Amino acid sequence: MRVKQTRPHSSSLSSLNFQGRHASPINRNLTLSYFFFINYLPNIAAMKAELRGNTSVSLKNPNLFNNTLHSPLSGALNGCLGSLDGACLEKLLLHCASALETNDVTLAQQVMWVLNNVASSVGDPNQRLASWFLRALISRASRVCPTAMNFNGSSTIQRRLMSVTELAGYVDLIPWHRFGFCASNSAILNAIQGFPRVHILDFSITHCMQWPTLIDTLAKRPEGPPSLRITVPSSRPPVPPLLNVSTEEVGLRLGNFAKFRDVPFEFRVFDNSSSPSTLDEVVKCKESPSFHFESLLAHLNPSTLNLRDDEALVINCQHWLRYLSDEQNGSPHGASLRDTFLDIIKSLNPQIIVVVDEDSDLSASSLTSRITTCFNYLWIPFDALETFLPKESCQRMEYESDIGHKIENIISFEGFQRIERLESGIKLCQRMTNSGWVSIPFCEETVKEVKDLLDEHASGWGMKKEEDMLVLTWKGHNSVFATAWIPNGLDD
Repeated sequence: MRVKQTRPHSSSLSSLNFQGRHASPINRNLTLSYFFFINYLPNIAAMKAELRGNTSVSLKNPNLFNNTLHSPLSGALNGCLGSLDGACLEKLLLHCASALETNDVTLAQQVMWVLNNVASSVGDPNQRLASWFLRALISRASRVCPTAMNFNGSSTIQRRLMSVTELAGYVDLIPWHRFGFCASNSAILNAIQGFPRVHILDFSITHCMQWPTLIDTLAKRPEGPPSLRITVPSSRPPVPPLLNVSTEEVGLRLGNFAKFRDVPFEFRVFDNSSSPSTLDEVVKCKESPSFHFESLLAHLNPSTLNLRDDEALVINCQHWLRYLSDEQNGSPHGASLRDTFLDIIKSLNPQIIVVVDEDSDLSASSLTSRITTCFNYLWIPFDALETFLPKESCQRMEYESDIGHKIENIISFEGFQRIERLESGIKLCQRMTNSGWVSIPFCEETVKEVKDLLDEHASGWGMKKEEDMLVLTWKGHNSVFATAWIPNGLDD
């Protein structure tokens, strides 16, 4: 059943209502993002849309499928030929993964042939999702047995750099990111009340899209805005969305926007020279998607960050913490890089840390377990896009392609190259507690802000509270969680 989209946002600047009665202080990300990007970033011509190409893969020997008539899996495989439901597609994916794990090349080819005939990059949400899993499995097969696999076609996902206006529309398409912006900004505003100086250490993959709304809200404080500093690392995990201007350029234009709103502002990028720093290097990371966090952690100290005693320090983690390895051999002391990061951040004595991420557990070592969890979780954005974008929409295909990049990393890679290592909100909360953090609940005003935000999107989106977490849902399924924490003892 299709869910009716309550509104498609207009991209016309003239249609934006900056003082609309429904525009709450936190919940105006689209308006302010477009205003910020159109007026304060250079007028860069939009790059032409690059259609990712048909996901369909041509197998050299489709007659191999005839051998399944004598296989124990023949009933399961043949039963799926006329069915396109999610359960059947998931079963086929699991058969293929099992064949790859046992090095059964013939069976893997046979199942891929079946998948190639039922999956489609322009089909229904389950077919579209399955097409990206097929690409990921082919990519994995080419690594596991490159000479034995007998198929044509490349699974390489072509990606491009977004213009800033495209990024604004990307973030606003569904509330996947805006939910976290809204909840986090509200929690940050509560935490910094009464402080004349604020320093935000920003770990995010969305290129500072969160901050125009916060700056605008700070400008309206009756006592006047505080002095605001934002510090970001010079590099980020090599994942979409990718932007066609530098971080320094974004900071410069963000500073111009802050000046326009009469908010004292400073933006700083601290160097992390061991990681890819240029746009070309980021794109090339597709071949080796690891990200060297060890160097980044070494820079997280008061001296490098230029911390000041008279500032309220805020740590912002938006869809970022999962890229830190959760394996315990990630440091010489036996702690994972993820735990080490939390310990280092806690030693900086921040006023608050907000952590937002996708609410799923994709860290299992078993390929079949990851496929089951990933298929049933990443169905959510595919289904949500179906409610308001045509099947052949370039915008939809590009958004799905970025999800496909994530699927390929989860399915195709192992070891240090598998950087997509999500853990659920419940597991994250346990990790934070074990690391000496104390959760703080979101206030009712924050809840109201988030509900107002979701009213602007399709009716399938909802929100619920799980203890101190806020959770974005789609048709009742957990999508993204938001949490806020303080170091144990800070509230004493």
